[in-house]
Amino acid sequence: MVDVERFRILLREERDRKLALLPALRRDITSVNAARLDSNVDDEHDPEGTTIAFELSQASALLEQSRASLLQIDAALARMDEGTYGICAVCATPVPEDRLEARPWTAYCIAHASGKA
Repeated sequence: MVDVERFRILLREERDRKLALLPALRRDITSVNAARLDSNVDDEHDPEGTTIAFELSQASALLEQSRASLLQIDAALARMDEGTYGICAVCATPVPEDRLEARPWTAYCIAHASGKA
């Protein structure tokens, strides 16, 4: 039997970390966009550093990953409330606790997460 309350604490802590990260990522995107608008430098050909486009792309990707993670965390918390946490959404077998340790938001056993089943 999975200790749901222990995982609930882990998920809430991870959720809080992601929520705290979002404003910083948004500021980064705003800052990079402002630099791009304020600059007439052709940074695409600057061999000394990363390009503004790369920085914007990286910050945007991190923002999207954080948003996606929040959705997964919220879904896991909802499964806890429904009593289905720790049960594979495909085959209804228990998800091994070591898998939940690694990915407490997962809704799938290893076989279904990897697409091998």
